[in-house]
Amino acid sequence: MSRKRWMIGWLVLMSGVMGWAADVQKPNLVFIIADDCTFRDIGCYGGQAHTPNIDKLATEGMRFTRCFQTSAMCSPTRHSLYTGLYPVKSGAYPNHTFAKDHVKSIVHYLKPLGYTVALSGKRHIGPVSVFPFQYSFNKGKLETVINMDAVDGLISESAQSDKPFALFACSKEPHEPWDKGAEYRSRYDVDTIKLRPYMVDTLETRKNFRDYLAEVTFFDNEVGQILVMLKKYGLEENTLVMVVSEQGNQFPFAKWTCYDSGLQSIMVVRWPDKVTAGSVTDAMVEYVDVCPTFVEAAGGIPAPVLDGKSFMSVLQGKADQHKTHVFGLQTTRGIHKGPHHYPIRSVRSEQYKLILNLDPNAKFQNNIVNSDWFISWQQTAETGDTHAKVMVNRHFTRPGVELYDVMGDPYEMTNLAGDPQYDKVVADLRNRLEGWMDSQGDKGMETELKAFERMTSGNKEFKAWAKANRPKPKNQALKKNQQKQN
Repeated sequence: MSRKRWMIGWLVLMSGVMGWAADVQKPNLVFIIADDCTFRDIGCYGGQAHTPNIDKLATEGMRFTRCFQTSAMCSPTRHSLYTGLYPVKSGAYPNHTFAKDHVKSIVHYLKPLGYTVALSGKRHIGPVSVFPFQYSFNKGKLETVINMDAVDGLISESAQSDKPFALFACSKEPHEPWDKGAEYRSRYDVDTIKLRPYMVDTLETRKNFRDYLAEVTFFDNEVGQILVMLKKYGLEENTLVMVVSEQGNQFPFAKWTCYDSGLQSIMVVRWPDKVTAGSVTDAMVEYVDVCPTFVEAAGGIPAPVLDGKSFMSVLQGKADQHKTHVFGLQTTRGIHKGPHHYPIRSVRSEQYKLILNLDPNAKFQNNIVNSDWFISWQQTAETGDTHAKVMVNRHFTRPGVELYDVMGDPYEMTNLAGDPQYDKVVADLRNRLEGWMDSQGDKGMETELKAFERMTSGNKEFKAWAKANRPKPKNQALKKNQQKQN
């Protein structure tokens, strides 16, 4: 064999080895998300919830102080996360919704890069063709909560095969009913819990808020279990872990709104040797940015069609800014016991938040009005309590334009709209918001009224898919059990 031919052969061989080595070095990606958890309540964000695992993770990685989602509802949020598209563009803007058929998700972007892309827990997405995750099953049934055995199996398999994985572990906590954290309730004293200024201080409120905080601790325990698995299989050093809190809880002025208590989220990222331990960033990021960031972390190039932008430079400490404005959208179509329509749009800079209630004459409502704690708010208001009366009225009726100084008034209690000294701020933010709406094909009220067309019985679709794709029984007993289920 000539020296030239030998060198060519060696180069071909080494290119294959280097390609294999590159695959081995690709980071695993673990994304853990809560369900209806207000960011302010997490320990390392100044909250009262006991969250030792998330707090420790923050000391090992980067804590984002300005992370936002576009809609404070479960389904639009998760569609945006996985597609990198804002809700109207993807088609998934009401609750209980589905994406347009042509849309691609993070599964389509990571699989060609050699990843196993799995999801365990809450889904609230559709159709399956847009989200072809490897879903976790338990005894032949598609899971709706995080299956820790399935997660353990995924991580173990990756450790043995050296094939990178992307895991989306989707908790159902602390979504109501707040009944999963009973073992942690003793940590919280009903009498000394501090309520938010937009709440009405009643015993019913305190008890429910206590139960909610305990369930936040339950979620933190889920985070801890997954972190232990990564360490057990020796993968924590080569794994990017991201934990977020999703939209705010079900108390008023959080979920189903465009206030920060609804749209803002925690984001804690640990990536050894890539992200500085104990770092904090004020860079403004959105959930639509997660998909392109993961793609870049995996060695790919984010698709130009995405609304999101990778914030890899922020993670690497090369930049301390990402976006100057973030946007919000809320439609009440799909909300249980919601009104016929109540469209809300918002834009937020570092200092100001502008909210447009597109039909201020409409009455906002949802299923919380039947809860014992909200009824206690109404009863307190009827006694003449001024704060209770203001909060109850504000829940149902809001002005067409709201402007808040979110730095000086983080709970958005004082509406500055109508004050002449802020006219320029309102005009600038309105122009930005309307420009964003135009770019998304969002026509405001017209889009709101078409929301029913974007709603479907996703559970039926996934049940049909699960029945066709459930794992084959490993033994005869399980086979008989499945036959009974059919």
